[in-house]
Amino acid sequence: MLAAYIDEIIMFFAGAWATATGFGYLRVSKDPIAEEKWRARFGKHLKWIGPLLLLIATVLAVAKFTGASGAT
Repeated sequence: MLAAYIDEIIMFFAGAWATATGFGYLRVSKDPIAEEKWRARFGKHLKWIGPLLLLIATVLAVAKFTGASGAT
């Protein structure tokens, strides 16, 4: 059962990491200057990519669970 959803689980956790990192809940470096540079470069993108991955993973999991997709 769980093995059938491995793609969605991986996508969900990647989205959770991207969201938490983009909004500053997780640190990427112990050096505050390096972290600020990294967040200025990638943070804006992670703020929309993370929630999008969460949404896609949820929709795919629900579709697979209800049998709405063509996947078996």
